[in-house]
Amino acid sequence: MQPHEEAMVKSLVAVAWADGRLDGEETQVIDALLEAFGIGGEDADGIREFAKEERSIADIPLTELSATDRRMLLQHAVIVTWVDGEQHEKELAVLDELVKRLNLPEDEAKTLREAADERAKRMLEIS
Repeated sequence: MQPHEEAMVKSLVAVAWADGRLDGEETQVIDALLEAFGIGGEDADGIREFAKEERSIADIPLTELSATDRRMLLQHAVIVTWVDGEQHEKELAVLDELVKRLNLPEDEAKTLREAADERAKRMLEIS
């Protein structure tokens, strides 16, 4: 697993923990991310172990992410917050913190978040 892949998946684990719990749907999302990134074996086991404890944005190595990765992370993070069908205030606060930590311009972050919100809502309608 490449450092940027690890940082991306660990970041999304932290977002999944935003509401103080990691439920079945969020665990399935983590497994889907591992599959999407082609992460298996010991690397996947390490991520699952990382996910067992409550995590925050402070626990992740954001410096491993390129500018493109940071934008992609924000979009994925927004989708993770919708996994249970709604966004909670704690999740929105984590997204706000993530935007600051990623050092993204506010207007760009707003556009990325709105697009990801719409994508997540469409995905919820399909399932």
